[in-house]
Amino acid sequence: MKGSYGVVIFYSTSAALRAESLAKRENLKIKLIPVPRHLSSDCGVCLRFESEERATLQKILQEGKVEYKDICNL
Repeated sequence: MKGSYGVVIFYSTSAALRAESLAKRENLKIKLIPVPRHLSSDCGVCLRFESEERATLQKILQEGKVEYKDICNL
């Protein structure tokens, strides 16, 4: 991965794993990582994605009914 990134912060680890699975099905360049220290999370895991894929990822999360806390730019 190169360029600018964003992260999706989830309420639970299970939501993060579901989002990862859905995003991989659509061939998005994503990775589960620990939440950066300057951000908070209830589960400690977030999904990193390339910034240009933000709209696509949001659509996938909405259609998959995956609850998330926030989407932040890094």
